[in-house]
Amino acid sequence: MIVRAVVVPYAPLLVPELVVGQVPEVSEVRRACVAAVGALAASSRRWIAVAPGFGEVADDAAGSFRGFGVDVRVRLNQNTEGDFDPALPLPVLIAGWLREQAGAQTVSVQLVSPSATSAQCRALGERLARAANSPVGLLVLGDGSPKHGERAPVRPDPRASDFDQQVHTAFKNADTEALLALDEGLAAELGAQGRSAWQVLAGTGSGWQCVSSELMVPFGVGYHVVVWDRVEP
Repeated sequence: MIVRAVVVPYAPLLVPELVVGQVPEVSEVRRACVAAVGALAASSRRWIAVAPGFGEVADDAAGSFRGFGVDVRVRLNQNTEGDFDPALPLPVLIAGWLREQAGAQTVSVQLVSPSATSAQCRALGERLARAANSPVGLLVLGDGSPKHGERAPVRPDPRASDFDQQVHTAFKNADTEALLALDEGLAAELGAQGRSAWQVLAGTGSGWQCVSSELMVPFGVGYHVVVWDRVEP
């Protein structure tokens, strides 16, 4: 069964080698994410990850952040040996990097289209929950809107703040129905590509409690860092 779930962004700024100098806002996001996956590894060293994207990812994949400027290499399985694929998607690279930071053994990545409907996301979450026949951790990778205020990397949108606050409230309350009810069209307009991955988490069913939930908005991008635990029956 899925015994703990963690939500983090998949921003390149998490990797210290990709950031020039010490930036307090970056350090705070990185600290929160590393602490969250540390909690995930404490519950299970075997993870399932869900992230926005397309196609399939081999469980023994290995890759490099070379395309982001530095040849930092990561593996999805601690026992993997061999070639490093320079074309692995960013969320997969971040999943591998976080696995190594937490000392987890494996992370199996499931990519879900950012345009998947709420019903499709729920169905995938249900399948993942049924397939987990031993204790596993669920790593959910997804960014909020990059359209917050004057520091936004793209044209800002005044709706971004309310949207990410709505998401934050749903995480804080472990409200799976609220996550499944997120407006798919609005999320797309706001560039919140994490929406589909968040709804897969919601599809794993009720019976969650929130341990911690943070919303940070450095550089105009909404980042959610969340830890959920299963409620004792």
